[in-house]
Amino acid sequence: MATFVLVPGFWLGAWAWRDVTATLRAQGHEVYPMTLTGLAERAHLAGPQVSLETHTTDIVRLIEVEDLHDVLLVGHSGGGMPVAQAADRIPDRIARVIYVESGPLPDGTAQFDTVPPEEQQRLRAVIGDGDLLPPPAWDPAADPSNLAGLDESTLSLLRERSTAQPLRTATDPVRRTGGRPVPTALVASTFPLTVVREMIAQRHPFFTGLTDGPLYELPTGHWPMLSEPKALTDVLDLVARA
Repeated sequence: MATFVLVPGFWLGAWAWRDVTATLRAQGHEVYPMTLTGLAERAHLAGPQVSLETHTTDIVRLIEVEDLHDVLLVGHSGGGMPVAQAADRIPDRIARVIYVESGPLPDGTAQFDTVPPEEQQRLRAVIGDGDLLPPPAWDPAADPSNLAGLDESTLSLLRERSTAQPLRTATDPVRRTGGRPVPTALVASTFPLTVVREMIAQRHPFFTGLTDGPLYELPTGHWPMLSEPKALTDVLDLVARA
């Protein structure tokens, strides 16, 4: 069986992987869901010092301290950036990086760089002089595509448990050392694979770091670990057995 390390996207903690973790473990896999510094039960550690490199170190140290090898390193959404950096730092311990609704941004690109200028301006106005990116309102009327598949109880859970994201994890650029590339896989939910393949062919920055690994389509919203946990688990198990 495989060893998974599960890294959540912005505003979430290890709690978001609870159903996926339980099912993967029931299938015999070893699973380590993570909460990154400054979020969820570690929100008291948030501050201007928490950077993309901090989150990368969180992942690397977990893998080193637990002495994990042949890891299937899963990064959801914004978690794809520290996951990409961690795989670059310790490639000999990583069997494959699995990007869930995320992708390996090019070296020198920050998450904020992928946001349209008008949205950057709006977010900067909300953040002000602070160092935290507040979570969204989790309003399906305002964001029906990303929140597809989430029932009211799950939306309530997100409103209750999501915490502000350390800003530098969004504004710091991805930095790689240029080491040995690690195999990848992609799980796409809000983009059909036909669109993903077109974006890859056009060298869109979302996917420029993908290797020739498998692509999986899981139609739902942006948070498949919450909207379709069993289906996502099945895909992860399939990657592990490939």
